[in-house]
Amino acid sequence: MVELDGFEAGRRILGALALLAALLAPTLSPAQIPPQRPEDAQPAQTPGDPPALQPAPQQSIWPAAPVQLSLGAQFANDRKPIRSGLNWRVLSETADGSAPRIVARSDSANPSFTLPPGSYIVHAAYGFASGTKRITLGAQGLNDQVAISAGALTLAGSIGDTPIPASQLTFQVFVPLQGNSEGRLVTGDAKAGDLIRLPEGTYHVVSTYGDSNAIQRADVRVETGKITDATLHHRAAKVTLKLVAQAGGEAFAGTAFSVLTPGGDVIREAIGAFPQVILAEGDYVLIARQEGQVYSRDFKVESGIDRDIEVLAK
Repeated sequence: MVELDGFEAGRRILGALALLAALLAPTLSPAQIPPQRPEDAQPAQTPGDPPALQPAPQQSIWPAAPVQLSLGAQFANDRKPIRSGLNWRVLSETADGSAPRIVARSDSANPSFTLPPGSYIVHAAYGFASGTKRITLGAQGLNDQVAISAGALTLAGSIGDTPIPASQLTFQVFVPLQGNSEGRLVTGDAKAGDLIRLPEGTYHVVSTYGDSNAIQRADVRVETGKITDATLHHRAAKVTLKLVAQAGGEAFAGTAFSVLTPGGDVIREAIGAFPQVILAEGDYVLIARQEGQVYSRDFKVESGIDRDIEVLAK
């Protein structure tokens, strides 16, 4: 019989207990093994292999090709085309909110532009009227129309049935404002016969015949797609001023004339032997100054009757 010392006996007991625990531990079948998540699955990599690279997203290195933008304008009421008098501007909209910038201009009635696809603002000016439209220009191009509520005005003047020469007339056109008999000035130097393109609406017109006080006023209506012809009828005449020694005599040169109202307001001043002045009908006082002497007379202007006004130097 072999006898074991205490240390050797203890070591053998521990080994037997470990073997018994291994035999009693539960075992898992392949079906009981939990599945591996896709992100946990990594391909085997040997120490010498470089790291795997992800493919970069595909991007076009070329900008979108320019396309054609064709434009036209039409009257807003009846959609009839506007065939002249247009001025176009095309502005590009910016993504950063800054002011749009002009990228194209034209004064053609039906312009065509070649532009990159994108968002644009189209502005069509028709004299003092205009129309604006936002557009999106796609890859197929665009043909678009801008509607404008506008008409036109032509002006003339007359004395009775006799037309006044255009060179002797000037016109001012105002937009009436509440509480203001004239309103806001639209144009101050219009000539007789000019085609004045305006937004639809009512306007106040002031006509001046000559450069004194022969003035007429009228309110006129401009309608979309139509030309309004307006003639303002003046009541005035042209007078020739003279200082003479006797009726029908030769005029003194270098005479200074002043035309006043009966109340003393100065209407016109002129220097010469026989200056001509256009005056509205009415009563006036004429003063003539020659070599320190002053002469005067009253006179009357009748509409349409041009005549000489003589002052006797005595």
